[in-house]
Amino acid sequence: MGLARMAAETLRFKVQASSAETQAVRSIVLAPEGGSAPAWEAGAHVRVALPGGGSRPYSLMALPGLPEGHYALGVLREEASTGGSRFMHSLKAGDVVGLSPPANNFKLHDDGLPAVLFAGGIGVTPILSMAVELERRGMPYRLHYAGRMEASLAFVAQLRAICADRLSLHYDNDASRLDIAAALNAAPRDAHVYVCGPKGMIEAVKAEAIRRGFGADRLHYELFTAEPSTDANRAFEVELRSSGQVIEVAPDQTIIQALEQAGIEVLYDCQRGDCGICQCAVIEGIPDHRDVILSDDEKASNKVMQICVSRAKSARIVLDL
Repeated sequence: MGLARMAAETLRFKVQASSAETQAVRSIVLAPEGGSAPAWEAGAHVRVALPGGGSRPYSLMALPGLPEGHYALGVLREEASTGGSRFMHSLKAGDVVGLSPPANNFKLHDDGLPAVLFAGGIGVTPILSMAVELERRGMPYRLHYAGRMEASLAFVAQLRAICADRLSLHYDNDASRLDIAAALNAAPRDAHVYVCGPKGMIEAVKAEAIRRGFGADRLHYELFTAEPSTDANRAFEVELRSSGQVIEVAPDQTIIQALEQAGIEVLYDCQRGDCGICQCAVIEGIPDHRDVILSDDEKASNKVMQICVSRAKSARIVLDL
């Protein structure tokens, strides 16, 4: 969803509560200002408008005891925050924020098969909602939740209430450390595999699942990452094949932001490199791939790229736009 579209569709929500779940994670409960909140399904996210412009995506959580019509978000305070998590952590009861309608690029399957869920850090937010829905359906599943240490995992009490003995907690600093191979080996071979967390965790789960014979159609993932640092970014040029127009992309801009600044409308949604909606064909130049949706072969071909997060290694890149 483009920011221009979001501005036209922004919903006003009032903060009902903001609570510390860990030193770095807060839960934020929101209620619509007038009217009702749009319905949503497990895996969905909303974008929260920032006061200085732009927006950030956050997954919706089906927390136990959440009043009907309310939304709940879990927000990690990023050390390298560019404004999003700082703003979210500053919210207090009574504040009003603008939200996009819910969108879902990480949908739960509905074919009746079992599931194995992997969550890393704040990636637990959509996975928690999936567990709630699987419980509601009475479907078999297992949830593996991993973090650096016990104090770093948020929403553990809520997950225990939801999952009971279907929850496994894993800490990097002790013997419970997540063994992805063992977790997948214990899962039914017809299970759907879901993973949300840091890129390294996603890639490890994907690779191990494929190695163990899980079909690509049963692998589902969503990336949760820190707000990007622009320190190592450099400017480059994008040429549009249709018009020949050349647009400079500044170090602190994405390709999409540069195109929109030049008055060019493009189709996109997640802005995290995991939905594929903004994918463009590359005519000339070498992309700097930063997405999680393309396969290794697709990245090596340099024939397509996700323009929401990827940049260019060459001074100019020509896109089929």
